[in-house]
Amino acid sequence: MSSNRRNFIKTGGLVLTGIVAGAHMVSGFVPTHSAIIAGGEGDYTLPALGYAYDALEPHIDARTMEIHHTKHHQAYISKLNAAIAKEPELKTKSLDQLLASLKTLPESVRNDIRNHGGGHWNHRFFWTVIGPGNTMPSEKLMAGIINDFGSMEAFKEQFEKKSMSVFGSGWCWLIADAKGKLMISTTSNQDNPLMDIVETKGKPILALDVWEHAYYLNYQNKRADYLKAFWHIVNWQSVNEKFES
Repeated sequence: MSSNRRNFIKTGGLVLTGIVAGAHMVSGFVPTHSAIIAGGEGDYTLPALGYAYDALEPHIDARTMEIHHTKHHQAYISKLNAAIAKEPELKTKSLDQLLASLKTLPESVRNDIRNHGGGHWNHRFFWTVIGPGNTMPSEKLMAGIINDFGSMEAFKEQFEKKSMSVFGSGWCWLIADAKGKLMISTTSNQDNPLMDIVETKGKPILALDVWEHAYYLNYQNKRADYLKAFWHIVNWQSVNEKFES
């Protein structure tokens, strides 16, 4: 087979993968990454967003989305792959499994998998819970929010307050415990509620990236304004599926 034909097939496969991933997002089908618990994932690659970089404007500008996706997220993936290459036996485990067992990982890669593996997992999750279009919480999720927070308004107020309390860089999460009770938690840097080293563990339902690179071009130091804008881009259909799965 000629090199041109091989390159054509390889490129075509990548394009098709991106199209399929985008179609899944547009149609509302969102893979639940926290459900991946068995088998390795091989070399990690940058996932397609499923929407254009300018699709979230004016709430998040196109340039921020492009840099966030192609630079920051890609950097975590590249460094995660480099870390896994040092301990090839770890390729037999999914990223969920690696993050849930950080304490048992070899010291040579533990921090890299925590930071860069967490960075990849968190961003991969984040892209699925934001998006264009008007969606609403399902009746089941709304009932859970009302039961555990009192009202949607009270939930948003508590979520924003928690997000503002993150010192420096980190994330704010809506998580569910084993009984389905909803809670709000925060993590520093690229930690997440799946990790065995965090104080509050649970199943992620919704996430907000409060690193400055997620909003600084548009909002500078006004994190509170970014938090208010966040509610306009939540993909509640994806959040509903994560809660009800």
